[in-house]
Amino acid sequence: MGDCGDAEDEFEDALEVIPAHCKMDLNTALSDSKIAIHLFFNNKFDEAQHILEPWVGTSMYHTIGRSIFLFLEALLTFEQASIQKASAALKSSIRLCNSYRRKTTLTQSIGNIMKKPNYDSYTPDELHAELCFAEALLLKALLTFIEDETLVSFIRAGIKIRSCYNSYKECNVILTSREWSENEKSYKEHFESGVRLGIGAFNLMISLLPSKIIKLLEFIGFSGSKEQGLGELELCYQVPHGLRHVLCVLTMLTYHLVVVYVFSQEEGDLEFCDAALRQQLTLYPNGAWFLYFKGRLEFMRGDVDDAIKWYTASVESQDSWPQFHHICYWELCWANCVALNWKRAETYAAKLAEQSKWSRTTYNYQRACIMLMRGYNCLSRDELNTVNQLMADVPKYKQRIAGKSLPMEKFAVKRSQRFTNQNNRLFMPAIELLYLWNLFNVFGKRKSLCDNLYRLIDRNTKDLEKNPGQYGSEYEYDNKALGCLLKGVCLRIMNSPLHAEECLKSVVSMEKKIKEDRFLVPYAHVELAFLYKSKGNLDKAAYYLETAKKKITLVIRWRRDCIFKSIVLGPR
Repeated sequence: MGDCGDAEDEFEDALEVIPAHCKMDLNTALSDSKIAIHLFFNNKFDEAQHILEPWVGTSMYHTIGRSIFLFLEALLTFEQASIQKASAALKSSIRLCNSYRRKTTLTQSIGNIMKKPNYDSYTPDELHAELCFAEALLLKALLTFIEDETLVSFIRAGIKIRSCYNSYKECNVILTSREWSENEKSYKEHFESGVRLGIGAFNLMISLLPSKIIKLLEFIGFSGSKEQGLGELELCYQVPHGLRHVLCVLTMLTYHLVVVYVFSQEEGDLEFCDAALRQQLTLYPNGAWFLYFKGRLEFMRGDVDDAIKWYTASVESQDSWPQFHHICYWELCWANCVALNWKRAETYAAKLAEQSKWSRTTYNYQRACIMLMRGYNCLSRDELNTVNQLMADVPKYKQRIAGKSLPMEKFAVKRSQRFTNQNNRLFMPAIELLYLWNLFNVFGKRKSLCDNLYRLIDRNTKDLEKNPGQYGSEYEYDNKALGCLLKGVCLRIMNSPLHAEECLKSVVSMEKKIKEDRFLVPYAHVELAFLYKSKGNLDKAAYYLETAKKKITLVIRWRRDCIFKSIVLGPR
């Protein structure tokens, strides 16, 4: 494998000359890749690697296949050695793909500006070299984000992604403009699945970004449409024998079962997910990835017990990649929280805090929060000491990426400070996290889950009213507002709109009394918007959303002014 080095010149590397006797024909390479993919998704990772290894460095598909395995390992482990190994493998893939691409002279390059190239003259190897080149560029760009967490690195990654995006667009032109012969049917099928997956994933990814970033990306040549993205992925899904079909399924499952529920109030296409998972679990009955997604499907349906069963099956299905267990531990932690099984949830939270390197700040904080939900008086002295130590450790592991702190880590650090200021206590901290992770909608799928949640919130808010001093007096209205917000949201998903509205408006009425958690007021406005939308009153819903937007701006200004005053006035 080539030298990793610091230079970022892999996109302009001189073309390597591959000896003719070392080349593998494309048909065999595609066949080997399909076998390797089948083995990989049946948890036979070593067998998949053994198929690819002999031809790494000479065959495009064998080389990029191994790079994908190393990329996934780097993503799961976050270990620097794994990241560097994956980076070196991807650089080699990029160089190799470059060597197979159509060579153009300077005169031809100038001519291509005036008219499009004659793609009918491209050989199958040259066509697939363009696609594999785009894929390798994308993976290398994504790896850059975790390889070097500086602003300069982010800019470099953005430039690489732009190059990759242009490569995919050219592949799409090839797909639609080339006259494919009958004996090229297999080559076209594999090519089409890759192009549609790339274009679809790009459009979907860009469409999910904040509007300000989308406008900036459009200015420099990017564009993204959620409808186009999903449309391309559906077309890719309809090419069942395409090499990237299984990757397309994973992308669509991730969108419909994870992205939709984390970033919106919409529902994913659960019928599609159910049908796709039945098909994939027939092909890969012990596949850790699909067992995980089956668990996620049941979780989003509100079938918590079934979800836990499938997540556990995913963990038990393989030991080769223990880092994949962490994804399941995260889900098992929150599934048990939804079931209000705090002791069991803490078991998985502890595993994450001890084993995973993704965000120790978040993991330590959520473990402490879950332990606190059992009740201050129900924890032993050792357990209380554990909670205190976890909260003390929260700020130690805070990360900065591209000069910015992660929002959830910033929140965890502030809450750990609040814990100290409130006599080493927090008010319903794990329920607050369930709300922030957008998991209240899961409660709404099952009446029993909703009823249990409501009783817990009601009991704690009444206890706060009776004994507000247990958290100190400084944050009395912050805690009351949080209790009213959580209760109002719970009542909304229980279809009790009048009582929900009363609770949410009480949060708004406390605005001037809240000391620190001013974000609770715009949250309440957003929830009121959802409430009026469910009633069919879209004008009122729009009013509350616009009010929330203004309130969030005021919160940001308030925080900025507080920081400015603390700098000017100093400690008092």
